[in-house]
Amino acid sequence: MHLADGVLPIPTLVGGFAISGAWIAASARNLAAEDMPRIGVMSAAFFVASLLPIPLGPVSVHFLLHGLVGIILGGRAFIAISLGLALQALQFGHGGVASLGVNACLMGIPACLVGWAYQGLAREKSARFRAGLAALLTAFAVALSAILAALALLSGGESFREVAAALLIAHVPIMAIEAAVAASVVSFLQKVKPEMLGCPLESAGS
Repeated sequence: MHLADGVLPIPTLVGGFAISGAWIAASARNLAAEDMPRIGVMSAAFFVASLLPIPLGPVSVHFLLHGLVGIILGGRAFIAISLGLALQALQFGHGGVASLGVNACLMGIPACLVGWAYQGLAREKSARFRAGLAALLTAFAVALSAILAALALLSGGESFREVAAALLIAHVPIMAIEAAVAASVVSFLQKVKPEMLGCPLESAGS
């Protein structure tokens, strides 16, 4: 899902930095001290999960966990994902520095959307419902990121059409695996640390 430098046209790169910069500024506006540990932990989880890529031309296929990051952090997910991507690009050359803004948008925006959807739909629901919802939303996050990445590639010209199609297909199994992981993690957190999920369970049947 990480797009490398030299693949995208300059207008797309500039647009990525503009959108990601504005989103980070908005997310950090009311950032509290108690938010920092969770952001750090989830940024590290994202960093590790997406560090080992399976090369596919100018892109890579790998686990993301950005949907789960969104479920736990909500709108703060963009900050955690941007930090993880920046460290990967600077330390390991994973992705690219020039494409960092675009990559942050590709994964940060779906993560935030998933987080907001989860907070809105999971409130006062049963544990089973919330686990299933987490699975569906996590799969959606992977699919949306793949679609956005494909569109970004197509902005570079028709020569990337086959790569964009391959990117979409390659992420189908990732959707299924990450959905199962998210359901398991959410089920576990509901038992040991439900406050990390940010909304109460049903008083009965949970």
